[in-house]
Amino acid sequence: MAQKINPLGFRLGVTQNDRSHWFAQQRNYSKDLREDQKIRTCIENYVRTHIKSSSNYGGIARVEIRRKIDLIQVKIYIGFPNLLLIEGRGQGIEKLRNDVLNMLDSVDRKLHISIEKVAKPYRKPNILAEYIALQLEKRVSFRKTMKKAIELAEREEVEGIQIQIAGRLDGKEISRVKWDRGGRVPLQTIRARIDYCYYPVQTIYGVLGIKIWILEE
Repeated sequence: MAQKINPLGFRLGVTQNDRSHWFAQQRNYSKDLREDQKIRTCIENYVRTHIKSSSNYGGIARVEIRRKIDLIQVKIYIGFPNLLLIEGRGQGIEKLRNDVLNMLDSVDRKLHISIEKVAKPYRKPNILAEYIALQLEKRVSFRKTMKKAIELAEREEVEGIQIQIAGRLDGKEISRVKWDRGGRVPLQTIRARIDYCYYPVQTIYGVLGIKIWILEE
């Protein structure tokens, strides 16, 4: 039987870096870890609610968090930052900051949010998964959606991409798992720079699971 492992954790320290940078005592570790997850969820919900466009949900590639004694630094890597900057006449970031501060338990710490644009957004699996999810919600054929997503990634000159969608595809009674691939994706090679994401999407037929592996140069 094959042993499944997250491709990012499998390569942590070799080709992948941590997305949270801080140190905590044992008694505070679980609290800070849950807080990081709440911050990421709050940012994703805000972007999906306020700046959903016709082709994606805003395009968050990843969120990095750094902690100091009384300061939390959040850097959002986003593929289409203009949507967030324009929203609310330039006050989108300030609204987002207030939402995150209201969600945090402590009011004594400061929060700094910065945005960095991703040069080639469709090289990032999270942004590509958002595109696929939006198409599936519109009841576009999953085969057509996967082929279009592979074309978008190949235009960004990726080495290889693999897409897998599982669930009640096209409303069939029995759930299925379908996948498509372009180029090479060596999942067993630790030195290969594989970026990965899992993205669930709610459709009228049920929840579909989207998995994307991208081999970077």
